[in-house]
Amino acid sequence: MIKSELIEKISETNPHLLQRDIEKIVNVIFDEITEALARGERVELRGFGAFSVKHRPARTGRNPRTGEAVDVEEKYVPFFKTGKELREKLNKNFTAAKKAAPAKTEAKAASTKAEPAKAEPAKAAAKAETPSAKKAAKK
Repeated sequence: MIKSELIEKISETNPHLLQRDIEKIVNVIFDEITEALARGERVELRGFGAFSVKHRPARTGRNPRTGEAVDVEEKYVPFFKTGKELREKLNKNFTAAKKAAPAKTEAKAASTKAEPAKAEPAKAAAKAETPSAKKAAKK
């Protein structure tokens, strides 16, 4: 989902709000999260997760193409840790999807095993009708 899709979804569920107002609200939320992280603060959204900033110290890295040692400066990177509710919902949904998937996979495997035997004569017939096969048959 991208920001415009989020704005569209909010406007669908809240038809009494103007889309430009929803866009302003979403932008303010993202701007506040960004500014808080820039100040080194932690942003926690209960049930969803927490944004924080992690410090990566300076180090010596390697250029993957040449193998040459390269100095990498220290930096600060955003970090997101999922909340308990979000993690549980994801695991519940993916577990249910995995349980449904094997039945589909088994049915597909059974149908593909039966198809090659039927497909072989059709392939041979199609191959015999190609222009190069016809020329070979005339010789």
